[in-house]
Amino acid sequence: MSQQLPVIDLSAASRGPQDRARLHAELHSAAHDVGFFQLTGHGITPAETAALTGAMRSFFALPEADRLAISNLRSPHFRGYTRIGDEHTGGSRDWRDQLDIGAERPPRVPGPGEPAYLWLEGPNQWPAALPELRTIALAWIDRLSAVANRLLHELLASIGASPDFYDAAFGDEPHLHLKMVRYPGRAPDGADQGVGAHKDYGFLTLLLQDDIGGLQVERSDGRFHDVPPLPGAFVVNLGELLEVATDGYLKATHHRVVSPPGDRERFSVPFFYNPRLDARIEPLPFRYAQQAPGATADPANPLFAEYGRNELKGWLRAHPGVARRHHAALLDTVG
Repeated sequence: MSQQLPVIDLSAASRGPQDRARLHAELHSAAHDVGFFQLTGHGITPAETAALTGAMRSFFALPEADRLAISNLRSPHFRGYTRIGDEHTGGSRDWRDQLDIGAERPPRVPGPGEPAYLWLEGPNQWPAALPELRTIALAWIDRLSAVANRLLHELLASIGASPDFYDAAFGDEPHLHLKMVRYPGRAPDGADQGVGAHKDYGFLTLLLQDDIGGLQVERSDGRFHDVPPLPGAFVVNLGELLEVATDGYLKATHHRVVSPPGDRERFSVPFFYNPRLDARIEPLPFRYAQQAPGATADPANPLFAEYGRNELKGWLRAHPGVARRHHAALLDTVG
């Protein structure tokens, strides 16, 4: 089934009071009713997108030995290349490989009494055979951070909250992360889980997808609907912590990717815009708070107000190989 998502033009925020009011009404509806939308008017140029996607395809075209030389199994910070089938969602393997990249920062090794989530800060691993990838990927993180920051401000304003309420939670070191992902067709056993149904951990995700399709979003009828690619648009979804912050008024929505048929490849680049690891996410005062239905409660997936705890929980579950090699003592904390 296919059911197009709302389309939000972010450039309307700069076109005068009437256009901005219309933007807020559309954004409010999309975030409250669906939790997903397509974003246009973001200012990212076709040339910037082409540079990123070209570098991504070049990376996945490298010999396997070059990709495995920067395996995330070498990184206690969960950075680097993940082989096909080594990431898990919902306890089942995802049939994709990927490169995980974050803000480039010195390695953190938590000292006595310091929180374990500090492991999530550290350096990236870059392929020696493709040196331009570093410049292109870090420039993409910077550009999308600015888009996401503007979008978050407009989103909060759209529900009658102070646009800068969470500025301090992001501060000078927000937790920024992107994945370069390849879905190499169906698994040999015929399973079609490219990535299993899940919600994202944090605030906002901006996804660049190609024209192959496969992304599906759970809608109000309880079914997963295809998200047809819209040229030039980012698919945006809200994460669990925005749902918690608004007591369920804003919606974090299950989504998944169905593998493309046969050996046809699909490429995508999700970017995750999240607060500082040590930020505690305070409840948001907003105009519609009395209408909030309460956040989703799932005993198998406890949510933590301290962002880093929520994030580390997800990484330990999704990357069992890295967790066993570097963080075995933490595994009993995630169930």
